[in-house]
Amino acid sequence: MQEHLKVALFQSDLVWENPEQNRTNFAEKIASISEQVDLIILPEMFTTGFTMNAKSVAETMQGDTVVWMKQIASKYNSAITGSVIIVENGKFYNRLLFVEASGQVTAYDKKHTFTLASENKIYTSGSERIIINYKGWNICPLICYDLRFPVWARNTVNYDVLLYVANWPKARVNAWDALLKARAIENMSYCIGVNRVGVDGIDIEYSGHSAVYDVLGNQITSINPSKEQIELITLKKEHIEKYRNALKFLNDRDDFMFT
Repeated sequence: MQEHLKVALFQSDLVWENPEQNRTNFAEKIASISEQVDLIILPEMFTTGFTMNAKSVAETMQGDTVVWMKQIASKYNSAITGSVIIVENGKFYNRLLFVEASGQVTAYDKKHTFTLASENKIYTSGSERIIINYKGWNICPLICYDLRFPVWARNTVNYDVLLYVANWPKARVNAWDALLKARAIENMSYCIGVNRVGVDGIDIEYSGHSAVYDVLGNQITSINPSKEQIELITLKKEHIEKYRNALKFLNDRDDFMFT
């Protein structure tokens, strides 16, 4: 088990519906990191932006982006994650992929599709929450709109890190800030949110506000809003253990079942 986990947050602009160019851009950004990291985190739909034109840009699990993620993970001996538009059995998914250096791929399909943008009419909703055990850290990966639904994120399994990748618009960024902090506090876990910046192909503006919060809800990153930026942050198991043992709030959580 690894006591510390170094993560790299990529708050980036995205080229609209251009997977090849986005892969090239991220490859250059990743190459600029001079330190060894354990986990590279990219935004939601990092190859396309948040598009409803799934048919024109969707890939398979054997497609170029999955191959690229495996190559990046192997080259840098690091896991890499972000969500991609995947087509499978004639259905489209907003799928988070967690790719390890070994080539192992774990997938999470977005549970809460964003009805305001008609995502629910294009993409099939996922039904399973997953926990990834990586280097002794239990990570719960979720996607953007999932952030508004605390029951889906509730820490019933003692995960260490709650991770959101997003295309969360500037118009509602106050909710993003507040909910990331709340998820960290109520679940006594690190909470990571990686959001894009820039303006997409349908003129929606994104202001980033990517951040990491500790188990007490303290923001421990300093990423500038609205700017492309990479920030490295080290998560510490002793921080989680110290406050969970001292405060024991999770011992009083409610019992329930997902349906």
